[in-house]
Amino acid sequence: MTTRKSDIDFDNTEYAFEYKNNFELKRAQFIFNLINFNWLVKAGTSIANKMMQSGLSFPVVVGMRPTIYAVFCGGDELEDTVEISNNFGKYGVNTVLDYGVEGKESEQDFKKTENEILKAIEFAKKNKNISIVCSKFTGLLKMEILEKLNENKELTISEESEYKTAIERIDRIAAAAAKNEISLFVDAEESWIQKPLDDLTFSLMEKYNKKQPIIYNTIQLYNKSRLSFFKNAVEMAKEKGFIYGAKIVRGAYMEKEAKRAKQKGYENPIQKSKKDTDADYNEAIKFGIAHINDVAVCIATHNEESCLIATQLLQEKGIKKNHPHIHFSQLMGMSDNLTFNLAKNGFVASKYMPYGPVKDVIPYLIRRAQENTSVSGQMGRELALISKEIKRRKLL
Repeated sequence: MTTRKSDIDFDNTEYAFEYKNNFELKRAQFIFNLINFNWLVKAGTSIANKMMQSGLSFPVVVGMRPTIYAVFCGGDELEDTVEISNNFGKYGVNTVLDYGVEGKESEQDFKKTENEILKAIEFAKKNKNISIVCSKFTGLLKMEILEKLNENKELTISEESEYKTAIERIDRIAAAAAKNEISLFVDAEESWIQKPLDDLTFSLMEKYNKKQPIIYNTIQLYNKSRLSFFKNAVEMAKEKGFIYGAKIVRGAYMEKEAKRAKQKGYENPIQKSKKDTDADYNEAIKFGIAHINDVAVCIATHNEESCLIATQLLQEKGIKKNHPHIHFSQLMGMSDNLTFNLAKNGFVASKYMPYGPVKDVIPYLIRRAQENTSVSGQMGRELALISKEIKRRKLL
């Protein structure tokens, strides 16, 4: 199959950046110029981490709010996201809301996160440009409990009680999503806690995905075992009579996975090469489209080749571009050439928009900056496209 046979021109910067005014475009150029220096990102994120841990968050917040935060996040509160999501909507692009606060462990924090997600679901129901809310289940229950469950270890009476409370909390969120017909994306986690999350999302899908895809599990294809897991899960869901929802990504915990595998003395679960990851990712796309009636797939990627493969397959099989079981998604501030050109050509496309107080979202921003620099050529590609549009607008 020739993956370059497509009507979509991902080099079209006029469509890609039409939603940005001149100031926003120049700011993005400035940010990507900085991010393009790996050593600067490593030094900057290290310093920011140490300052945050030392309680010196104010200067970090002041530095990030008008720069990285403004490019990659939607605002402090839900209401702050309206203007941006409405702007996306003018160009046919939907919004995925993500309460970007990470690393919380207390019951009080879990309850706050639950309330934020429930609030986001209600908010999305009232906003035509928002149809998906993202949830990180480790923001709703303890990592230690998930680790024990992953290893089939018995929970203490106290842990059993905490886990029961967490399951009830998560089900309330899923029920609210189903009631309001808002899809709920469940983020992927590290391999050593993923199995109980897979089981949990599967049971939620069995309950809420009978008629339409509400719950989506996230499948990280940089893990050698996840392609076969995905295929088996779809077959099992088909047997049980519900739609399996899958957001397919390449992955986000590569260094952490390799380090732990070495420390614990087990085989690294991560693919041996990017080529292997790409092959499994594209195979997941092909499988999803081939079983489009049984699985709903969100192709969440910044990889142009994967997007072209998907669009061509849909065309070859005569599947409508706006089929409710297929859509594309990219991070806010990244790969606008994919999102907006896909939407311009009639495909369902969305921007993944984190929001939350700057101080609380900084861990997410630091992790995102580190991940972005690890993607070979991505920052250079982003910068080249932005510079091309700046030249087209004669802003030099």
